[in-house]
Amino acid sequence: MTIAPAAALPWGEVWGQDAAVETLRAAAADPAALAHAWLITGPPGSGRAPLALAFAAALIAQDAGDEHTMRQVLARTHPDLTALRTEGSIIKIDDARAMATRSYLAPSAGRYRVMVMEDADRMTERTSNVLLKALEEPPERTVWILCAPSDADLLPTIRSRVRVLRLREPEVDQVAQLIVARTGVDAAVAEQAARHAQRHIGMAQRLATDQASRERRDETLRAVLRVRGISDVVEVAAQIVAAATDDAKALTAERDEAERASLLRTVGIADGARIPPAVRSQLTALEDDQKRRATRSLRDGLDRVLTDLQSLFRDVVMLQFRREGDTINLELIDDLRELAAKWPADRTLTVLDHIAETREALEQNVQPTLALESLLVTVVSGRKP
Repeated sequence: MTIAPAAALPWGEVWGQDAAVETLRAAAADPAALAHAWLITGPPGSGRAPLALAFAAALIAQDAGDEHTMRQVLARTHPDLTALRTEGSIIKIDDARAMATRSYLAPSAGRYRVMVMEDADRMTERTSNVLLKALEEPPERTVWILCAPSDADLLPTIRSRVRVLRLREPEVDQVAQLIVARTGVDAAVAEQAARHAQRHIGMAQRLATDQASRERRDETLRAVLRVRGISDVVEVAAQIVAAATDDAKALTAERDEAERASLLRTVGIADGARIPPAVRSQLTALEDDQKRRATRSLRDGLDRVLTDLQSLFRDVVMLQFRREGDTINLELIDDLRELAAKWPADRTLTVLDHIAETREALEQNVQPTLALESLLVTVVSGRKP
């Protein structure tokens, strides 16, 4: 598989999805092959959003040589593109309603008006119902593109109104090749990052380029392997939450400050100057959005920890069934073999089941430390509390 050059507009940022690209190229070129609503599904890191934007650019541009329009769409600045993504836990119903209303406008400059909704799986049932009529009876020159990990993440009424395009998951060596090409990191570091990220391209790139992230992951897994009693459970659960919190802050703090400075510059307030009452409400609204993003970032960080723990105990159960060829955590292979020999397979499967339940509990806003303590008690005892 080859890596497309970045200049190959609009598909240059799409990697490893040749069949999907060909399907969408054909649809953009032939109105008879174009469905009015699409759902692009694939595992995290498979490139759903870049593919959706590339498809939008191909639809809006007047022809294959219209690079200016394509660049506008890819930058999310073209007037005929409406792109919605959320950094909160759910998509707000007001945002979905505004998007549905905008979908009825005729395109102002391009061939089509395109509505891209990332994270469509974060719609509640009530929010999903807002989109139903817009998806069922869109104007002739409006195309919807939804993105989600799986079509099962959306209501059946939504699924029945879209054409589903499923993306493939790249292999570890393919992700490593891409990371080397993008960042220039050592091939061994890229391979380890791709393996630890379980082929999630974005996470693999972060692990490959951020030594602190690699160290936090390694420390967390080794700490869980050392858990022996209740005192360890309390300590390690607190350690995991603290590490996820620090990770979330590292991802959001710089952006938060840049957004605040940008807002103050926009309204003409110098650094250190008194903020007038008329601007305080705008700052408060921005801070509220940033708090929601921080909450989501922490939840995503904890989910990544659970994904790493899942990979750890998945390796153990694979060793118990004498399948060592595709071990994810090769750096811990001696510890994994020791655990595989000491535990029965059903105990490992119990831990894996509890990891999945912990993920669901965190999505329901269960206190993170308590959820992780419960999970680690299962690791220690082999039984769910």
